[in-house]
Amino acid sequence: MNDTVQRAQGFATQAHQRINHRRKYTNAPYTDHLAATAKLVATVTDDPATISAAWLHDAVEDTPVTIQDLQQEFGEEIARLVLELTDISTPSEGNRATRKAIDLNHLAAASPRAKTVKLADLINNCTDVTKHDARFAVVYLQEMEALLEVLKEGHQDLYVLARKTHTRCSQKIGIKGALPKIPVDWEPHASQALFASMVPRLFIDAFAAKDLATELFSFDAIIPSQEVSVFMEREHQHVVGIRSEGRVIGFVRQEDLDSKTCGEKMRSFKSGQVLSGESTIADLIQVLTRHSYCFITILDSVAGVIMRENFNKPVARMWLFGIVTIVEMYLTESIKDLYGEDGWQSFLTRNRLDKAASLYNERCRRNQNTELIDCLQLSDKIQVLLQDPDFMERLGFESARSGKKAAKEIESLRNNLAHTQDIVIHDWAQIARLSRRVEGLIHGEM
Repeated sequence: MNDTVQRAQGFATQAHQRINHRRKYTNAPYTDHLAATAKLVATVTDDPATISAAWLHDAVEDTPVTIQDLQQEFGEEIARLVLELTDISTPSEGNRATRKAIDLNHLAAASPRAKTVKLADLINNCTDVTKHDARFAVVYLQEMEALLEVLKEGHQDLYVLARKTHTRCSQKIGIKGALPKIPVDWEPHASQALFASMVPRLFIDAFAAKDLATELFSFDAIIPSQEVSVFMEREHQHVVGIRSEGRVIGFVRQEDLDSKTCGEKMRSFKSGQVLSGESTIADLIQVLTRHSYCFITILDSVAGVIMRENFNKPVARMWLFGIVTIVEMYLTESIKDLYGEDGWQSFLTRNRLDKAASLYNERCRRNQNTELIDCLQLSDKIQVLLQDPDFMERLGFESARSGKKAAKEIESLRNNLAHTQDIVIHDWAQIARLSRRVEGLIHGEM
């Protein structure tokens, strides 16, 4: 095995294992999917960069790894391939269909090598989805059909195989001819309608990316690197902007400044790495899932920078507290919607009910307006809701175990928020997933 490919395999395996990433339906290690994708790619090319990208293609979307991490570890070529394979849409850009269209256009502009990797990814995923989830397979096959239309520049052997896989999987779930359209109009569950009325977009829009940004100091490209480096060390700056004709056109990190002038090592802004200062924090989280830095524009000029560590600031912690509260409200109303005021009690052990009752009695003693269901722990609420298969699917949990794991992650995040612990080092993956779920609720996708 080529040394670069071997390093990519090790890097990807470690990144996904670190968050105990598992396949949705089988609970197998996620690296099984990466290995299958890389193996398919290796049947049509021996290019180390393309095979490495196959191992790394989900690292940025699903783990704390950023594009900049990949640049540092593997160089610009492989990092660029992975970026081409990484979705760039943000939550505020619309519902699933709208975001998929944005990501489709991004993939359409990708290189033939990236498209080859995507074909292998689709082949493996299509087989898995069709085998385990015929209901979602209808949606997946329709989206795959659209993707195949822009992947014709990928390796022809894999393109033909992808087409055959699509046809075989369609027939397996009983689809003949054109795929049925995904319904646009639907009737929301009562809990979703109530959620929308209780938690309007106002909360999400009340906080903006600019609230977390710090000033991006900038220098003309001709300024000596040594001078810029001294400034960055003195002012504790991780990154500064590079100017040309008065406008910031790129950036440089302190560790890059080993050239004569700072402009010689300038890094260009990547697609989706620059946001308006008015963008939502949910959008910001999505950018920082892909990149180490998000740059903020004020009056159409790049003027600020945000890193993950900025989420330890009070404003971000307030926002996250609100998001956790929104999730709990949604779960509570969903339980009432499904089981009424007390029909849910049979799903909990006597010990869990006694703990809730004890808290309920204490709140009543203090003349607080409350209900017994309000005194349940978040894990108790998810335990109740996992009894309903349709609701479990709506939340995106493939098993009761994954639902319980999500509850523990949210409770861990909430505890770290309450005790002013660092929420970036250990909780970033949970923050990203939680943000996506809440946006899904607001857009009516869950």
